[in-house]
Amino acid sequence: MRIVVIGGGLVGLATAHKLQQAIPAARLVVLEKEPGFGQHQSTHNSGVLHAGLYYKPGSLKARLAVEGIREMTAFCRAHGIAHEICGKVVVAIDALEVTRLRALHERANVNGLQGVRWLSAGELKEREPHAAGEAALLVPEEGIVNYAMVVAKLAEVIAAAGGELLTNARVTSLVRHGAQWRVDHARGELEADFIVNCAGLHCDRVSELAGEKRSTRIVPFRGEYFELRPERCHLVRHLIYPVPDPQFPFLGVHFTRMIGGGVEAGPNAVLAGAREGYRKTDLRVGELLDALTFPGLWRFIRRHGRLCFDEVRRSFSKELFCASLQRLVPEVRREDLVPGGAGVRAQAMTPAGELVQDFALIEREGALHVLNAPSPAATASLAIGGEIARCVAKHSAGKIE
Repeated sequence: MRIVVIGGGLVGLATAHKLQQAIPAARLVVLEKEPGFGQHQSTHNSGVLHAGLYYKPGSLKARLAVEGIREMTAFCRAHGIAHEICGKVVVAIDALEVTRLRALHERANVNGLQGVRWLSAGELKEREPHAAGEAALLVPEEGIVNYAMVVAKLAEVIAAAGGELLTNARVTSLVRHGAQWRVDHARGELEADFIVNCAGLHCDRVSELAGEKRSTRIVPFRGEYFELRPERCHLVRHLIYPVPDPQFPFLGVHFTRMIGGGVEAGPNAVLAGAREGYRKTDLRVGELLDALTFPGLWRFIRRHGRLCFDEVRRSFSKELFCASLQRLVPEVRREDLVPGGAGVRAQAMTPAGELVQDFALIEREGALHVLNAPSPAATASLAIGGEIARCVAKHSAGKIE
């Protein structure tokens, strides 16, 4: 039996690794369109290990984030990958946010996080002397990691176990012939008994190649970062996050310690001009039109118009960006911020204009499509891979050559 995994980011590589463990007799091929693995969401992120604080109890995100951070941490320890469990504080700055924070505390307990603790304003000051807030949650399991090292190690482990890893191999066609697939890609073609679509920013398009209707669509949101000047990094000891605004589906700008040193501040969330549009000037007309002609995007904008407008203004205004950060750490000044990197989040959106909140794994005969895997998918990638491997093993019972 040959299994083809499309996409060589963290989710694709973790899935390939787990498939090798679950179905050791299978012949495994990973197809990646880029010259190297993990070139996009896997390494264009804040490098955080997320523990599952925010996600709806009973959802895949909640379960796999909690399992995933522990599995990812163990993987890093086993392979000497740089990581640090530095903890996170989620800061409430007023009475309304304190109420929301209490709900998050309850959710953390239901989701099975360990050691989460309520902090008074005084206790917050002891841990984060420069943060301002009425109260906070301490999430001690969270931390930071070098995801590029995780990507490299996964590829190494897969190859050592006999897996075939092909780069510069963009998939161009998927055709079902009886019980098999013909997979055409930039370096040739091959036959597959089962395909797993882990194409991230392009997962909806790959699913369409396989005959799926794109009822939901990937809408790319760029997240932009600043970094604190080295002499100001003492302002942040942990990861410092705001209480999420329930009116807006993203977490808001926050402070993140980086595994290589320094502190990152961000990200915002603005529509990207390309699915891999890391700069404001990056534009692919076809990809932008794909988003702009999707009715769901316009319904989303109508529903969240003011918040979307504020995100765009903040993208073009360092002062506004700084003002958002000052809600958490008032001593931060405009001159403390230097331009950082950016990432693009592959977010599935429904025709009704709602963001798909949970991970979305769609099973078909001979195929499984990962159609929504934004944050915390990097943290949860090994757990997601395990979930996929169990599904594939169930479908593949009795078909191993």
